[in-house]
Amino acid sequence: MSETPRRGRWQTPYTLERLLEVAVRVFTERGYDGTSFQHLTQASGLSRSSIYHHVESKEQLLRLGLERALEPLMASTTEEGATTGRALDRLSYLIKRNVEILAAELPYVKLLLSVHGNTETERWALEQRRTFDKVIAGVVQEAIDEGDVRADLDARTTARLLFGTINSLAEWYKPQRGRKPDELADQICAMILRGIQT
Repeated sequence: MSETPRRGRWQTPYTLERLLEVAVRVFTERGYDGTSFQHLTQASGLSRSSIYHHVESKEQLLRLGLERALEPLMASTTEEGATTGRALDRLSYLIKRNVEILAAELPYVKLLLSVHGNTETERWALEQRRTFDKVIAGVVQEAIDEGDVRADLDARTTARLLFGTINSLAEWYKPQRGRKPDELADQICAMILRGIQT
């Protein structure tokens, strides 16, 4: 079911997907704690009751937005390219996939990177990120053990630096103007791995 918003702010019928886009933008700009339902109604042009028609709470919108970033990110760790072959190849695959996911879900990744753990949903998201970090650190350690990554590097620190570099793309990457995600992924992967290989 769709609904035309009041005041004509949207040119397309109201949908949960469109509401989520607006909510994620407002959460990222104002911070989740600094966003009220009034801010959401003003940004969307929807009444409070219209928003409640599709979600039960502001925090449910937060959860839906974070899932858009986390679900593909976590799924990437179980894909064939991330689970078969030498560890360095798997690490390369995960780096490229992370860049692709960031480019495809940029607003939602920005939201993920902005959470602080003040709500149950934020704490859940941070725990998911920690789980992802552990997977990456494990792959780095395997690459060290296989002799493809320098033995003087700490796996956990290296993993954090690698994906901290990738996450920094959220601050400046513009999908409409920048390089294609696959080209950017190849360039970043080459630059990052060159510094840690034996």
